[in-house]
Amino acid sequence: MNEHDWLAERFEEYRAHLRAVAYRMLGSLAEADEAVQDAWLRLGRSEADGIENLGGWLITVVARVCLNMLQSRKVRSEEPVGVHMPDPVISREDGVGPEHEVLLADSVGLALQIVLDTLPPAERLAFVLHDMFDLPFDEIAPMVGRSPTAARQLASRARRRVRGAAVPTPDPDLTRQRAVVEAFFAAGRSGDFEALVAVLDPDVVLRSDGGARRPAASFVRRGATAVARTALAFAVPSAILHPALVNGTAGVVVTAGGRLFSVMGFTVTRGKIVEIDVVADPERLSRLDLSVLND
Repeated sequence: MNEHDWLAERFEEYRAHLRAVAYRMLGSLAEADEAVQDAWLRLGRSEADGIENLGGWLITVVARVCLNMLQSRKVRSEEPVGVHMPDPVISREDGVGPEHEVLLADSVGLALQIVLDTLPPAERLAFVLHDMFDLPFDEIAPMVGRSPTAARQLASRARRRVRGAAVPTPDPDLTRQRAVVEAFFAAGRSGDFEALVAVLDPDVVLRSDGGARRPAASFVRRGATAVARTALAFAVPSAILHPALVNGTAGVVVTAGGRLFSVMGFTVTRGKIVEIDVVADPERLSRLDLSVLND
């Protein structure tokens, strides 16, 4: 085995872990893959023989690439984007496959990814690397150009923001989650407003991201009454629902007229739907890998 093949083999050992770091940092599967690929290219241009801790070196590179991406987003923040949802991770209903196990470790659902998207870049990096991947602050500090103490403070601020957002914890029973989601769609298709309200938490939040091509599908609704009315208004009787796991919890892939219409993730807590997160942006939907549902 030559040096290039040996290096490629070692890199593949870390790829899933690096992709998980990048996804938590960016909330975008495509950008996460770009960051991982960038790390591979940089590794190829480096003196690999001088790298003592390859895993740590790769995480540092990926983290810095992600930080640059986040800072670039911030520079472009004056552009109107409306409601923006993180990319959903879609798995078969019978369980998360090995290709997604690392990506979804620590129950990184859409609800938490949404909160992470609100954090300033440096805070997000410090929180993700320390709280989710157990990196010490003396390793995080150089990535953000701060002292270890300052890096600790960044993570602490981020932690307070995450706790303040009160990210809901899904019920552990996927069968129960699925039953609640099915009841939601059954009520919607029959036009039963009261039945819809019955499966929704009083403070339920519905977020929908239609992107630039479907601006009417970008909105946020809060409260059981408002969400139930919206569900009835947007019901598509001809739509076909394909049960799936969306970031590890019960969800559906919706097709209509043979085309992908939306991906819907649900957070069910104590038997009630507390969050509904919808990606309906045609451009982003076209980039999703749904092949796993056909395996």
